[in-house]
Amino acid sequence: MICNIAKMLTVAALVPLLAAALAHGADADWIAKAYGASSYSATKYIVCGDRLCTEYPGGRQGFESAMAAGEQEGREAIPPDGGGATDAEDGADTAAGDSMEMAAGDSMEMAAGDSMEMDDGADMAAGDHAGTGDGADTAAAAVADGAVLEKSEAAPEEPAAAFLKLSRASVPADIPLRMGYHDGGDVYYIITDSSDPAHASIISEAQGWNVEVAPPLASAPEEALSTTYMFTNGVEGTGVHGFQGEVFTSTPAQKESYSALTGHIHVAWNAGTEPGVLTSEEDVLAAEEDGMLTLTPLDVVINMPHVKWPGGQMAVKEDAALTDETPYGGGQVLRIDIEEMIATFVAHRGWGPDGRTIYYIVTDATPDGPAEMMGVPGTPTSASLIASPAAVDLYQFKDGLAGTGPLGFQPGIAAAAPGDEGYSPMWRIYLASWDDPGSASLLETVADVGAMVSAGHLSTELARPGGADHIVNCPFIDPFQ
Repeated sequence: MICNIAKMLTVAALVPLLAAALAHGADADWIAKAYGASSYSATKYIVCGDRLCTEYPGGRQGFESAMAAGEQEGREAIPPDGGGATDAEDGADTAAGDSMEMAAGDSMEMAAGDSMEMDDGADMAAGDHAGTGDGADTAAAAVADGAVLEKSEAAPEEPAAAFLKLSRASVPADIPLRMGYHDGGDVYYIITDSSDPAHASIISEAQGWNVEVAPPLASAPEEALSTTYMFTNGVEGTGVHGFQGEVFTSTPAQKESYSALTGHIHVAWNAGTEPGVLTSEEDVLAAEEDGMLTLTPLDVVINMPHVKWPGGQMAVKEDAALTDETPYGGGQVLRIDIEEMIATFVAHRGWGPDGRTIYYIVTDATPDGPAEMMGVPGTPTSASLIASPAAVDLYQFKDGLAGTGPLGFQPGIAAAAPGDEGYSPMWRIYLASWDDPGSASLLETVADVGAMVSAGHLSTELARPGGADHIVNCPFIDPFQ
């Protein structure tokens, strides 16, 4: 149940999780610490049973009270409307019917042999998929928040299970690079999202690549933002408005202040002045003090992740040949080409809230553990988004069907996607865990997650690696545009 997260996973369920994560390039200690309980209260995008908490009578508090009452009376969790799945049988029917739509081809390929590989024994996907074996024994001994998790000889064998193989699970995405400045040096960056539709349209047209509208970004707290100066006249160039490149106040080299989310100040050269190219915030402020410029702050937030900056760049994946089994970690960029002004990212496949196929890239994250595992810059400033409506929820699975998700199981499910009023690229990660991983079914929608939670088959908890707030910048993109 959502409100009862303190229960520790059994060793039988934990061993394949840790091993699969190791196979995806993760650090065993970080993965083990990722299950700390959280006191964070749900946002409007959290599900309560089979619906959003905002639609539940009494909200999250009313849902928790109903769930608690059900436990005290020895019953299954009470669905919000008094109907729906109230026991394991009904929940299974839900998963097998409405919640388990498996479209051959586009949504999921389930070819016997490749797509739905089954082992005869407990070592399901021991070599090719889940990465169990000697590594699993090592991972099982990891220390999680002071508790030693050991593989017991008396532990039951892990039942055979399926490996969920999506077609085109990882595909290359060419994204236009742009060039700006920081402290006199060149910064190469991408633009993926804007809180303002007008800016999204202008930038999309200028770069020939779509910028998504993300209204919740307008609610980002000031501490989650950096500042960017955008020029509206002066020297012609490759900036957003057709003039010189943007000037940034920080890069990932200034870790404590850098954020890919930027608040904006328009820079306009005053009449009678001779425009020049400015390459630092100090230059801009000095020119304003001399009466040469007018600065106008804007109520617009744009996602502008840095790819290459003075003294550093994003990690480039060693193996640029993508397959459906490509590990999640080890870098999110395949190529940085500053001559062609293209950055090729790995686009990961998942599901939107209603089961639609989505692809996303990863550009930065907090805290450092998961950021290093994924090969992206760490951004401590993003932690301030944990309780902000500027971040929305993404469910990742830590057991159940083995697959191409970041923890080695089925791909994640997002609570909003491009085109939704609630879409944001900043994701608050929830970990989903099955009560019986061996009986897990495929989930494709937020409603699927809610139904399984309501039936008592699934629980979710806010991911807190090392006890820290966890936010990932995952812009949803169209890699085929």
